[in-house]
Amino acid sequence: MEIRFPDIPLYQGWGQPLRVESTCEGLQLVEGTPPAGLTGDWYRCGPDRQYPSLFADDIFIDGEGMVHQFRFADGQVSYRSRWVRNARFLAQQQAKRSLFGRYRNRYTNAPEAQHVHGGTANTSLMFHAGKLTVLKEDDLPYEIDQDTLATGARTDFGGAVTAVSLSAHPKIDQHRNELITYSFQARGDGSREIAVYIFDAQGHKVHEVWFDAPWSGVVHDFGVTDEHIIIPFFPLITDVAALQRGGSFYEWHDDKAVQVAVLPRRGTAEQVRWFTGPNASAGHMLNAYSQGSVAHLDVVLYDGNCFPFFPTPDGRICASGPPLLTRLSCDLSAGNATYTQRVLCRRPGELPRIDDRYMGKPYSQGYLVMGRGADGSGTVGRVDVRTGEVDLWAHGQAISVHEPHFLPRHAGAAEGDGWLLVILNRLDRGHSELAVFDAQAVASGPVARWHIPVRVRSTFHGCWVSEALRRDGRYNCGGE
Repeated sequence: MEIRFPDIPLYQGWGQPLRVESTCEGLQLVEGTPPAGLTGDWYRCGPDRQYPSLFADDIFIDGEGMVHQFRFADGQVSYRSRWVRNARFLAQQQAKRSLFGRYRNRYTNAPEAQHVHGGTANTSLMFHAGKLTVLKEDDLPYEIDQDTLATGARTDFGGAVTAVSLSAHPKIDQHRNELITYSFQARGDGSREIAVYIFDAQGHKVHEVWFDAPWSGVVHDFGVTDEHIIIPFFPLITDVAALQRGGSFYEWHDDKAVQVAVLPRRGTAEQVRWFTGPNASAGHMLNAYSQGSVAHLDVVLYDGNCFPFFPTPDGRICASGPPLLTRLSCDLSAGNATYTQRVLCRRPGELPRIDDRYMGKPYSQGYLVMGRGADGSGTVGRVDVRTGEVDLWAHGQAISVHEPHFLPRHAGAAEGDGWLLVILNRLDRGHSELAVFDAQAVASGPVARWHIPVRVRSTFHGCWVSEALRRDGRYNCGGE
């Protein structure tokens, strides 16, 4: 069978599937001076297409997982990319064609995939308890070799996880060395169960709670504070009957209000408090923290459907307003069950990150992809969430950027004192670059850039594993 990708915008230009594993020992430094003492591994993950999809109306969040590694050592940076060779990949490799249909709709798969898990492992990576795993919310994690990127076992944490999947947006409390994660549709497609898990520094489960969501929908990200867990439910809902008719995995309900669950960090199902707000949606959270009786969740909020390729039940395509960094505040002492919301920054942005040492704590700095235009261009910005002030790299070139990642300048550095790692897409040159920015002077542009001799087509999220973290298996931020 010939391999021919459909002529659709998703597969054109920079989006053309790359389908190549690469190794480059020692990237060429093309600008600036690398920061001294930057030693470790930056891991990223994103989708690519192993073979053309069974359907021409593909969406960008689908596709087989590709893991990318940038190793900083001995004054050089090396690059490596490898497919995640999970059950889906191996089955298609044997068949020499795609076996999976519409996004997460098993009723549209080829007969050969009837008993093959369709997890794509294409969204993020996590390092905890000495192990690197690749994540996608449609499956359990897969272990990844930290040096070779070889795919290891699918893991349920030694039987501790009974949910069918885990989130691609876990939170790691670097002060307590705890992993907090969850599963939505935890009993399978169309189920309403939510499962929350907490693991200690050794990877042992120390807490678990299950409760019912208001509907069977998507919960792509959540928030954790020192005292609370905050889970937002936006009305992108799974209807199994629609799936059986060949429909999309989620349907947008513009008549439903947002529901937010707040529970103590070691809470029970009976302690879940519910708060309601206007119809909206979001994929990504910047941070969360507790302030007295109020739990704050800072989200990139869309006034409408953030995923317009998921239609309404009657087939309407609903667009949204721009993504604005917004604070949702839930007052646990109030008699009503409505949260308040306040826009923190008027410049649109997505893929937000913080200084990870401040996960769950009061903070001031956020880093986002901003200025995304119709031509695919974009840039990176720093936002002061207290004032809304933005420090933006106005490059004026045919460049788009991947999610930024913050690294502290040194142990004990103040919040925001450090570096931003960013992958740059050189849209007019057909290759990528790795850039390092001073996080306190983003507008000044990169302090160092390396040439990557291939297109890093797309990455969503990732993690940094310092030399000390890899050696000790623990974060060193102080403890509780």
